[in-house]
Amino acid sequence: MPVTEKAVRDALKTVKDPELNLNLVVLGLVYDVEVDGASAKATISLTTPMCPAAGQIVDDAKAAIAGVEGVEEAKVELTFDPPWTPERISPLIRSSLGI
Repeated sequence: MPVTEKAVRDALKTVKDPELNLNLVVLGLVYDVEVDGASAKATISLTTPMCPAAGQIVDDAKAAIAGVEGVEEAKVELTFDPPWTPERISPLIRSSLGI
């Protein structure tokens, strides 16, 4: 079965920001997913460049992608361009958080 962008995004839903306890997809931290055969790469951001859990989040994201059936090479690129803002969170989740 070929690797799909949806499968990678679904895997990234298992990775949570430890401070907010919400997953990367819900938070709008997944900026891009590229799949090329058995290689998958996610470009993600963090809620702040000074995030103390940055290493853990990147490692967890890479492990989640590597766990997708058919993925032989998993990559995670961290970016802060454009900077993350709470507006990237889905409106329903934003309202439940009171933001």
